[in-house]
Amino acid sequence: MSAPADRVRYDRATAHLDAPLAIVDLAAFDANAEDLLRRAGGKPVRVASKSVRCRALLERVLARDGFTGVLSFTLEESLWLARCGFDDVLLAYPSADRERFGELTGDAELAAAVSVVVDDPGQLDLIDAARGGGETVRVCLELDTSLHLLGGRVRVGARRSPLSTPAQLAALARAVERRPGFRVVGIMAYEGHVAGVGDAVAGRPVRSRAIRLMQSAARRELAERRAAAVRAVRAVVPELAYVNGGGTGSVQHTAAEAAVTEIAAGSGLFQPRLFDHYSGFRGRPAALFAQPVVRRPGVGVVTVLGGGYPASGAAGRDRLPQPYLPEGLRYDPREGAGEVQTPLLGSAADDLLIGDKVWFRHAKAGELCERFDVLRLVAGDRVIAEVPTYRGEGRTFL
Repeated sequence: MSAPADRVRYDRATAHLDAPLAIVDLAAFDANAEDLLRRAGGKPVRVASKSVRCRALLERVLARDGFTGVLSFTLEESLWLARCGFDDVLLAYPSADRERFGELTGDAELAAAVSVVVDDPGQLDLIDAARGGGETVRVCLELDTSLHLLGGRVRVGARRSPLSTPAQLAALARAVERRPGFRVVGIMAYEGHVAGVGDAVAGRPVRSRAIRLMQSAARRELAERRAAAVRAVRAVVPELAYVNGGGTGSVQHTAAEAAVTEIAAGSGLFQPRLFDHYSGFRGRPAALFAQPVVRRPGVGVVTVLGGGYPASGAAGRDRLPQPYLPEGLRYDPREGAGEVQTPLLGSAADDLLIGDKVWFRHAKAGELCERFDVLRLVAGDRVIAEVPTYRGEGRTFL
């Protein structure tokens, strides 16, 4: 369906609702889920909750065959999800939440449902100091995936785990296994420089080719190193529950590695604007928000309420929401997206009246839900349900 036709549907579906509001197009959401499964090639997909931040939508996607487990982002969120019935939660980021570690180690059901990422013995010390009981903590070791060039002088990739070699990962596995109250159950390795960097940047052919060359080299190097790391850890812990890798942008490549048992993905469900620039897949925009036109300052200009919802990461124009529908609107470069009001320029502005909706796409996925307490679920040209975001359930984890 074309973007103008989508605008007609969304306007009709929400005609009885005032903006600001946020929607999820269920047909697009479900199609994106199917495409993730297709690219995963039969390997299970673990859903990254930070890219969804809505319990009802997590439940919807996990009800599909092929999706299993949650990749969470804080310990408080992990325990909440476990108490809500999610029985396989991997906390993907180290935590210093002593209070919740006390809860985790004091509750057998929570300890069975949640595993936590560790890449430093100091994290084990913190957990031990916070213990509220004797339950064994399920540990996932994180391997640094960065590509190191020129003898290590150049690093490509996110600064995450300090463990970059199979020997380092195996040494921590031995330290965990020797320590009472801990058990290694998995390995995680997130290749953000492949999964989170688009390789088909519009209007930038030279840059796009350079990114593709970098990512091809990174995938080859990481596939060998990840396989060696898994072998090294299995020599210490023969039975691992999972080896997690990938991300929305690299699903098909990571799934091809024999050492990887499951794929992580989440952003591809909503298909935010930062994921438009990949040669390997095309998602459908599923999550949008609408702001109302409140002023018409002149020819070719309208002003909408608010809309200044920048995404995390290095600050830049690519972190701003995209004025999406009607097509042909753009920011005033002197004002950008404002906290309270946002001028939009373009000939399409002249067809907009006070009270009309302008539809935006967020640069990232789940961060949109920090701005709205409810998502309206759209099927065809109707809102068929309203579901709370994390914020709408009174949960603001970060």
